[in-house]
Amino acid sequence: MHPRIALISVSDKTGLEPLTRGLHTLGFQLLSTGGTADALRSWGLPVQEVSEWTGAPELLGGRVKTLHPRLHAALLANRSVPEHLQTLQTMGIPPIELVVVNLYPFEQALQAGVPEAEQIEQIDIGGPTLIRAAAKNFEHVAVVVRPADYEWVLARLQAGGLSRAERAQLAARAFAYVAAYDALIADWFRLYDPDDTLPETLVLSYRLAQRLRYGENPHQQAAFYREPFAPTGCIASAEQLWGKALSYNNLLDGDAALELVREFEQPACAIVKHTNPCGVALGESVTEAFLRALEADPVSAFGGVVASNRPIDREAAEAMVAPGTFFEVVLAPDFAPDALAVFQERKGWGQNVRLLRTGELASPSHLRGYAVRSLTGGVLYTERDALDWNPETLQVVSERTPTTHEWADLRFAWRVVKHVKSNAIVVAKDGRTWGIGAGQMNRVGAVRLALAQAGEHARGAVLASDAFFPFTDSIDLAAQAGIRAIVQPGGSKKDPEVIAAANETGIAMVFTGIRHFRH
Repeated sequence: MHPRIALISVSDKTGLEPLTRGLHTLGFQLLSTGGTADALRSWGLPVQEVSEWTGAPELLGGRVKTLHPRLHAALLANRSVPEHLQTLQTMGIPPIELVVVNLYPFEQALQAGVPEAEQIEQIDIGGPTLIRAAAKNFEHVAVVVRPADYEWVLARLQAGGLSRAERAQLAARAFAYVAAYDALIADWFRLYDPDDTLPETLVLSYRLAQRLRYGENPHQQAAFYREPFAPTGCIASAEQLWGKALSYNNLLDGDAALELVREFEQPACAIVKHTNPCGVALGESVTEAFLRALEADPVSAFGGVVASNRPIDREAAEAMVAPGTFFEVVLAPDFAPDALAVFQERKGWGQNVRLLRTGELASPSHLRGYAVRSLTGGVLYTERDALDWNPETLQVVSERTPTTHEWADLRFAWRVVKHVKSNAIVVAKDGRTWGIGAGQMNRVGAVRLALAQAGEHARGAVLASDAFFPFTDSIDLAAQAGIRAIVQPGGSKKDPEVIAAANETGIAMVFTGIRHFRH
């Protein structure tokens, strides 16, 4: 009769003592390595070193310690195959029943910014091999990689053992754990291949951050997953200070609002609904920026998400909770203590509004990277749109040059239109939006919506378009409404006609050479 053997080798020793004490009480022989063996001895538990069990010493300063045929035969032997059992008996190898392993802290070393040589030493080789061997042979071996599972596994063993389905469940978690570990290492090594921006094999790893009540609609399940190294100042790293749990749509809208206000150096506020801005404005203070953004479209703003690129003070908080307002989420780099109290003391929706502290917001240029979007059967992988206009390549194509004031509004509108769903049109004046046409199937339709919303505020305003104008109809409408300057990418076959239409009506027109489609 073979002894029951548990192989235990962990870097993270959280929860290990009660597990190993329980295994010892159940009669398991504890087999371990290095620091884990030392920990077990310090708890007064008997333990046998792997090097003693295999008869082979650790080599290369610990790089080789569990890579041994005796050990892996004990893990991989299929107990239902007579030839495997005969080999174990002939070689005098007792089978291993339980494997508890977690890996070298590669991620923590990366976060700490250790030297390259030290980082490489945190690439575990033996650990993943043990985990994969045990998981492959889940019919006969249980593998545990998460300290969160220790209590449950021990309880099942005390109750008589783990079922096949439970061992398969543990194996699934084990393979996912190793895959995520390898993905992180693969991503790190891509630094050595700067030309591999669009790799042949795309390896992604995300961790569960939050299970959501439902997805876009109540009949859809959903969860939020976070990148291992989500930068500060983004929705993934934001800290929720107040309010009920975030929803799927809260997260989408919050991300959209935050990325919009990130565009501006001055105090800015954006109110977003269904990922499109209803109002965006600059101000001398957060309060002023918020009130100006709210004035742009107070009807659509109701029930929206608010983001600021400056901390929220008490004055701004009081403006946001004023009678007649209702917001699902407020995001800002920080909240003053008395501002938090304003939200918390607001009766009704104030008890449920989600307040998210993001920390300092980096500019879009500092968040360059890639975005992933799922399709049925695949994903799209694209460089983020972090490009601002280049003053050196801007072309004033009209006879009239924009005034200094118009230039400021054109740049403001151009930054906003990048965050509006295509076809996108933004009408702005004095550092605030007055009309937004979003997601239309034709550009002139988006122009009509934006101008109708702006009303009389369109007179003397500027207009930004995320892509070129294919016809002159949009220019004619803009002129009739009183638009004084237009910024657009240019590039249409009809550009000469569009420019002529602008000249006929005295509109200043600027080409950026940059398209900002957002689907």
